Amino acid sequence: MTRCSDSDEQTDDGPEEPNQNQNQNQSRTRKEGKHVSFPPDEQIVSGFAEHRNTDRKADSCLTLTEVMVAYQQSCSRHQVQPRAHILQQLQQGVCVGGSVECLDLKGERLDHRSCEALEVVLKSLHFDFINLQAAQLEENGASSLLDMILYYESTTHLDISDNSSMGTSGWRALAHLIKQSVRLSRLDVCNVPVVDYPAQSLSKALLTSRLTALHLHNAQLSGMPLYTLVAALKTNRALQELHLTNNLLNSYQDALQLGDLLRYNTTLQTLELNNNAVADAGLEELCDGLRRQTAGLKVLQLRNNHITVKGMEHLAKVLPVLKVLQILDLGENILGNEGMQVIREPLMVNGSLLQLGLAQANITCEGAVALAEFLAESRLIRKLDLRQNQVKVGGLMALSLALRINRSLAGLDVDHQPPQEQVGVQISVCNPHQYLHGISTSWFMVITI
Repeated sequence: MTRCSDSDEQTDDGPEEPNQNQNQNQSRTRKEGKHVSFPPDEQIVSGFAEHRNTDRKADSCLTLTEVMVAYQQSCSRHQVQPRAHILQQLQQGVCVGGSVECLDLKGERLDHRSCEALEVVLKSLHFDFINLQAAQLEENGASSLLDMILYYESTTHLDISDNSSMGTSGWRALAHLIKQSVRLSRLDVCNVPVVDYPAQSLSKALLTSRLTALHLHNAQLSGMPLYTLVAALKTNRALQELHLTNNLLNSYQDALQLGDLLRYNTTLQTLELNNNAVADAGLEELCDGLRRQTAGLKVLQLRNNHITVKGMEHLAKVLPVLKVLQILDLGENILGNEGMQVIREPLMVNGSLLQLGLAQANITCEGAVALAEFLAESRLIRKLDLRQNQVKVGGLMALSLALRINRSLAGLDVDHQPPQEQVGVQISVCNPHQYLHGISTSWFMVITI
């Protein structure tokens, strides 16, 4: 069994006997399995970086073909069959300065011995992305593999989604990786319940993590797990992207926690909350947090969150004072024409918004006219998404007139209209940098019905 020793956490197997023949920073010993012991936190970066670089220098002359041969020999030693998919990637890959774009292990069944056999690959090469999604990692295998990824600093982006059997040791090893790695910048842990011990270990690691992007889609984070996560992220000064799609986040305690996150964290730049249940009351909490953002959040995604015109009333209060938010996606909410009327003037006053997503927001021509009035006044907006709405000839005419005045819009997304609505309709574009999707364009507007 692979174990990670940490001053803050207890292992399940008791203390490990020190190796008298090796420096503490080089303690990778073998008994029945592999045992990895880490030095104290204050030594982890310099010690492991030094040892890792020594290992890399020794293997820097290896070609991908030589790594492939070494992997086959390693499989033989560990009595496992070499994975054809891995051999194919090594055979067809391109290595630049010891770095390879991707090691794709998605769907491979990686037991403990298969993970151990991968050490020669992780030792010899650095990958931009290691994909372990649905690799059926069990506790010992996950612990061993994650320890190696940390020890050799093997990747900058790791996807360990769809692995629900990692066990306590696997999550402990993942926490060490998050906390100690100097290269890992993005982590995906999706479609896995991040509750109880996983939530606690992840949150604790995030207190000192260097991660800049964290994807936790469909991780059952509602309630106490989200509270634990937010408590850590309030003081985190490294994470820039937090993606929380499909977590059943509600409009009461969950939205309250996210509002608190926005009140205290000014480093986070992207917050993705698509496909949850934030609703109008939850949007009020988020807006209260946004009001405190003098620096930080630039992207807020709220697609499909049961938001209505009442939510637009809360948004209308904060839009005029927002100086940071640049991208706002409110698609797949029932905002309607009334919602567009509510936010029309606040959008005109806003001094930061560059992209606005309103796809499938129950908007008709009346709402399009309100948005056209906003476009005519805006000097900042770069993109507007109105797809999957019922915007017909009257709304398109208003938008075309607004485009004669607006000089900032670079993209307007709308749907193809039914043939009877589209006959003879052309939209004028007076700015050659503007483009529209789904409707024909011309330098002159001609309406024929």
